[in-house]
Amino acid sequence: MNQKIKNHNLIAPHFALVAVQLFFGTLPVVGKYVLQTIPSFSLVAFRIGGAALAFVILQSFSGSGLRLERKSHYGWFFLYSLLGVALNQILFINGLALTTATNTSLLAVLIPIFALLVSVFLRLDKLSTRKIFGVVLAAAGVIYLIDPTKASFSSATTRGDLFIIVNCFFYASYIAISKRLITHYGALKSMAWLFLFGSIITVPLGIYSMRTVDLAGVPNLIWLAIAGIIFFPTILAYYLNAWALARVTPSVVAIYIYLQPLIGFTSAVIFLDEHFSLRTVFAAILIFAGLFLVTRQPKTNAADITYP
Repeated sequence: MNQKIKNHNLIAPHFALVAVQLFFGTLPVVGKYVLQTIPSFSLVAFRIGGAALAFVILQSFSGSGLRLERKSHYGWFFLYSLLGVALNQILFINGLALTTATNTSLLAVLIPIFALLVSVFLRLDKLSTRKIFGVVLAAAGVIYLIDPTKASFSSATTRGDLFIIVNCFFYASYIAISKRLITHYGALKSMAWLFLFGSIITVPLGIYSMRTVDLAGVPNLIWLAIAGIIFFPTILAYYLNAWALARVTPSVVAIYIYLQPLIGFTSAVIFLDEHFSLRTVFAAILIFAGLFLVTRQPKTNAADITYP
């Protein structure tokens, strides 16, 4: 029985991280539909403000309250919020507006690389030949899947490309440096503070950008789509990501980001009647091989892993 529990603890974070990428994978499609009516900064405000409200309510039912043990921890969570929520979203939105979707997808391969380097620098992870090769292999799969010949790194997209690169570094840094406190406080309380601080910055910007929108004229389907964005790629995705981060290394959490393009192509096959090509199959092999190398736990260390 103990062995079954141990195996479950080892596998469960990986199922959670796959679910996270599935939820994040719905955001571009649903978000594009919402942005036809709602300004981008307002959508970010709805997303972060709605999640903050939900996490605070859920935390209030947990019985442990919102209070943190040390004053310095409030400052750390504010920093996590800037890197992982507020500045991350602002840079992504502005970067996407100034560059191409292909450039954005290609530059996203930097996130696991940045996360591994930051976590190694902070001694939260160990650099090994296996992990380096795994990240490179998965990144190669993503780049091959997207087809870099479609990218445009001209002067016209330079500013947007820089925004996306900084966005990738911020999110990767959040994944790396937030592990200790998220492990200590748990996913629910951590996300409550993360989104509370994030809403302080994004909600006022969202309210200001909504001044030109006729709220009475917004279709019900738009509001339903916004609710879906708040629930699936925000509340559930961030909670599961934090829950997994407390149980595996930052590099493992980050490497699963490489599943997003593959999920996008699979969705196109299911919903848009597109077909898999040899490029897709080969890219999938590279991505999954890289995931295996990064996430595989050596047998000699498995017994030493503890889970809160």
